[in-house]
This record gives sequence, C-alpha cells and structure tokens, in this order.
Amino acid sequence: MALLGSAPASLCLLRLSAIGDCCHAIALVQAIQRQWPQTRITWITGKVEANLLQLVPNVEIIVFDKGAGWRAYATLWKQLRGRRFDVLLHMQAALRASLASLGIRARHRLGFERERAKDGQWLFTNHKVAATGEHVVDGFMGFGQALGLTDLTPHWALPVPAEAELWASAYAERQPLLLICPAASKAYKNWTAEGYAALADHAHGKGMQVMLIGSPAQQERDLAAKICQLTDNIAENLVGKTSLPQLLALIKAARLVVAPDTGPTHMATLVNTPVLGLYAHHNPRRTGPYRCRDYVVSVYDEALLAETGKSTEQVPWRTRVKDPDAMQRITIAMVEAQFDRITHDFNLLQEPS
Repeated sequence: MALLGSAPASLCLLRLSAIGDCCHAIALVQAIQRQWPQTRITWITGKVEANLLQLVPNVEIIVFDKGAGWRAYATLWKQLRGRRFDVLLHMQAALRASLASLGIRARHRLGFERERAKDGQWLFTNHKVAATGEHVVDGFMGFGQALGLTDLTPHWALPVPAEAELWASAYAERQPLLLICPAASKAYKNWTAEGYAALADHAHGKGMQVMLIGSPAQQERDLAAKICQLTDNIAENLVGKTSLPQLLALIKAARLVVAPDTGPTHMATLVNTPVLGLYAHHNPRRTGPYRCRDYVVSVYDEALLAETGKSTEQVPWRTRVKDPDAMQRITIAMVEAQFDRITHDFNLLQEPS
C-alpha cells in the first residue's frame, strides 16, 4: 500500500555520494517530478557530486562538505533550522549520512529494509523500503513505489550546459569517438595499463579516435600516463582536465565509453551513450551500466567462486570480491570481443546518416 495518498508539498533526498549512485538516484527524482510536478525537492549531497546534480532542473541542492568534519553537520543543520519536510528519502546506508539526517525534520522518513540498511541506518527511519529489483537503480525506484508513484520505469533527462557543450565540440569533431576512463577512485577496480593500451590499438584499427578521461587523482593520472607510454593511439589524454559538466558533455558527444565500476560509467547513462563496463569486484547485475548490462566484461562470478567457494545466489546482495588482483582475470581477448559486439550492435563505427 502506498505511503502517500496525494503529492507531498516538500521532499528531501539524502544521498551524499558517490557520483554513480547519485546518477542512479536522478531517475527517482525525475519520476517524482513527472507525477508530482508541484512537489518541492531538496537534495543534500556531497561537494563534488553537487557539481553534477546542480544540472538537475527544479531541485534545490544543499552541499554537505564531509571534508569539514563535524563542522559539516553544524553547517547543514543550521541551513535546515526551521524547515520541515513531508518526506525524507534517506538513500545512503552509511553512518555519516544517518548522522546528517538527525537535523532533517520530516514526518515520513524512508530508508532501506534491514538487509540493505548497513551501519544501523534502519534506526534513523520509520518506513523501510523493499527493493524492486537487483540493480541499485531498481532499489532506488523502490522508494518511489513506497511513496505511490505509478511510473517506476527509470528515465533520465539531464540538460548539458551550453558552455560545456561548446567546450566539448572541439573534441566531438573527432569521430567516431571512444572515451576510455581507465581508473576508478578505488585502485583495486582498475584494469591494466597494458590492457587499455591494447584496446586503444584495437579501436584505432577499427577507425575510432581514442581519448582518456578521468579525475585529477594522482593514481588516475599515473595510469593514464602509463597507457600513453604503451601506445601511440591515444588522440588526447584529458584525465584531470575537465569539470563534471564538461565531462558530461564530452561523454554525450562520444560513441562509446569503456570504464570499470566508476562514475563516468553511469554519467553515460544520463546522456544515453553506450558503455562497455569492466567488472570483477562487484556484481554488474547490481552496479553495472543500467542500459548496457548485457555488454559488460565480467569475471565477478568466477572471482567470487574462487574466493568464497560460493555462487552469487549463495551470498548477500552487496558481496564484494576482495582479491586485489581480481581485475587481472579480465583478458584483452574478452574486452576486444565485447568491444566488437557492442560497436556492431549499436552501429558505432558507422558515419551518422
């Protein structure tokens, strides 16, 4: 039974991080906006994530700067003083987020069901939301089902700023464009420099222009530099050289993104760019690129079996493979075969008609 019989006047969404999960949550926000366009939505999120979420139309963004330590809580609670929401969507099962929620006044406080509510998140909510599917996106849409939304099909419609598209236009002329995001924020999720270099050579041989993208983190810069040393077929190394809006514009202009389990994988979903994802540590059926889950290169099942002796059906929903070398199970032949498949199925090597 739906929690609400009519549209709430105000709603607060609490999701501080990370980029990928915030991309997933945009689908829920926009489903709420389609059914209840008059509902005022406030999103509390992290400092980096806010640079992307500010592009979501008609949503108030409040920044929680975790780098400020305890002052971040005081600042947030001061901003919210005197405000009361009809609904709080507590969509991050982390103690930091739950502590932040103490300063959010709301009648209905929705959070994850006990199985998914790690770090005691269930103690901070008064309505538990059941997952509606295996993927994180579907789990988030469960909040919409609990509220009473009738259209639970995920859709994304994120406008890209004109100035970002203008910046990206110089690179977008190099078509067909392949973007490789070689690194995730957690280095254990990364594939090998040798593998990415071989893929760049393979893609170049098919006529694609190859560029590298990523954040300014040193380990990402180092991996990109090593790839460039191993191949002459990187047209541009843009790792650490883009803002999030610029990166989104570039991804929108590309034919294909190749990446491990990281934010740009899911930014591509926002702008409907195909993704070839590389997975070993997390189940891609749960965290993979939502529209391209059939095109992932995944060794998760075999790595999990080798580590635990169990199949995916025998372990909890969020089980992570801990072997630091799990990504090395992915071979160049696996990636090239899936690259050939996705470029063929989506006609990515053809000139647009």
